[in-house]
Amino acid sequence: MLSMYSDAERVHQALQAGVGGYVLKRDLPEELCGALRQVAAGGRYLSPGVTGTVIGDYLQEKRGPDALDALSARERNMLQLLVEGKSGAGIARKLYLSPRTIETYKARLMRKLGPDDLRALVKFAVRHRLTPLD
Repeated sequence: MLSMYSDAERVHQALQAGVGGYVLKRDLPEELCGALRQVAAGGRYLSPGVTGTVIGDYLQEKRGPDALDALSARERNMLQLLVEGKSGAGIARKLYLSPRTIETYKARLMRKLGPDDLRALVKFAVRHRLTPLD
């Protein structure tokens, strides 16, 4: 597959659909030729620009369930509220905490679970069935 996208989600979808290789459009033509040769010989190929993303996503998934066991009840509650789309200020009011405390919890969750932004944290929670999709 030749694509302009290097995010793990699209790469995973392509691999699950059965592609033997994934090359980025920004790669050099030699990269594409090497990928075609390798796949034609029965192998698999990932562009170097995609490999780091896929490995990082894999490691995050492996770290996930164990890290979930390390969360306190308050951290799990905080994760649920964040995933539901509640604002930091809204969570602070609901739990009678300061907005700064909420930010500290959010940072701690990201450090423990691996995602580096709120969007990735939501994907993590959905992937590990911590929250429903609706």
